[in-house]
Amino acid sequence: MFVKPAPGRAVRIPGARRLLSEVGETVPDSTFFQLCLRNGDVVEASPPPPLPAAASEVPQ
Repeated sequence: MFVKPAPGRAVRIPGARRLLSEVGETVPDSTFFQLCLRNGDVVEASPPPPLPAAASEVPQ
């Protein structure tokens, strides 16, 4: 599932020693993140659109 921290919240990712990105990230649908969602620490969000791939060939 894709989540981001609720406004004014910081959520540490278990076992990663870092905070969940402000723009959000895909996390496992685990008990921990379900609890964060229920407590209002995170909100479900839509992932940002992928960046366009760089052209692999250089025009000649």
